[in-house]
Amino acid sequence: MTATTLDAKTALVVIDLQKGILDLPIIHSGEEIVARAARLAEAFRAKELPVVLVHVTGSAPGRNETAGPRGELPADWADLVPGLGRQESDLVVTKRQWGAFYGTDLDLQLRRRGVTQIVLLGVATSIGVESTARFAHEYGYHVTIVTDAISDMDAGAHANSVEKIFPRLGETATTDEVITLLG
Repeated sequence: MTATTLDAKTALVVIDLQKGILDLPIIHSGEEIVARAARLAEAFRAKELPVVLVHVTGSAPGRNETAGPRGELPADWADLVPGLGRQESDLVVTKRQWGAFYGTDLDLQLRRRGVTQIVLLGVATSIGVESTARFAHEYGYHVTIVTDAISDMDAGAHANSVEKIFPRLGETATTDEVITLLG
């Protein structure tokens, strides 16, 4: 279902727009995803709404090597891309698994700010974005996924998330539609 409204306390949650992830062969342009994310972050900041930048630093301890990136990661692999225009007011969440809620203080940070809805974007659609959307839905947040600001390494997995999973977890919208809803 297309988004029709945003709660008064909505947060933008940006998943894994970091150097190592955007170096992967994703199906939609990483530059376009980052540009849309930056526009949304600017619009949320202008309304004094939380912007959460999430990045992954590897797989959870004790997992086998196939669960995450293999081998030694470059030193800047987990660095958020500069195009996001990170501000001091942004929350930064570091995760070691697919979703941004499990094993982090994201839920606590959002609840302290009275957030009832998240607008979600990033890479990879079927991994970090979908996992975060599922947890958000289970935690009772209203969920909106920005469909023109997500991408994946697998076109079929991306399509499945967008067409089958996300409509069951919340609403979808484009970057322009979210900015319009922000007023």
